[in-house]
Amino acid sequence: MINEWLLQFGQWMEAQQYSQMLVAGYYSYSWLEATHVLSLMMCIGSLFIIDFRMLGLIMPNVPATTIAARLHKPMLIGFGIMFFTGALLVYAKPVETIQSLWFRIKMILLVLAFINAWIFNARMKAADGTWDMDPVAPKPLRVGAIISLVLWCGVVTMGRYIPYDWVDCTNTDNATILWAAGCVEQLRAL
Repeated sequence: MINEWLLQFGQWMEAQQYSQMLVAGYYSYSWLEATHVLSLMMCIGSLFIIDFRMLGLIMPNVPATTIAARLHKPMLIGFGIMFFTGALLVYAKPVETIQSLWFRIKMILLVLAFINAWIFNARMKAADGTWDMDPVAPKPLRVGAIISLVLWCGVVTMGRYIPYDWVDCTNTDNATILWAAGCVEQLRAL
């Protein structure tokens, strides 16, 4: 049912004039994708520096909260641009994207990364400030940093897989993959 609704929504978006313009423009889609990747690097680069500091892998003599505070704004700016350009990329090719198994996995990982970031920030604010100059953060923060690194690496990897059609609706007849990718018409044909 949700797959049918998502397909109908994707077909509606694909019929919109601006969606077609984004794909038909000579450079528009390429520039949009390039901006998405560059802002992703700004956001995740800042996040990785914070995570690596929590793990004690870089800048052990700099207070962890200072690094986090200084990188917070560039990280949020990068995330905002990344989110906006990502939404436009989906708008440009909605049916193809919505029926991508990689896109769906990416969205699940993204939600998990947000939950982890929220928990991580809450733990960081609640942690005793005496650890700030320690080369390694307390264990709960280190665990959060490792989870963050794994989830964001997964988000980037799944994002890179989206253009590839290994498991597109037309390239597989596995019912589980077709269901997971939202291939409504191919499931009906089985």
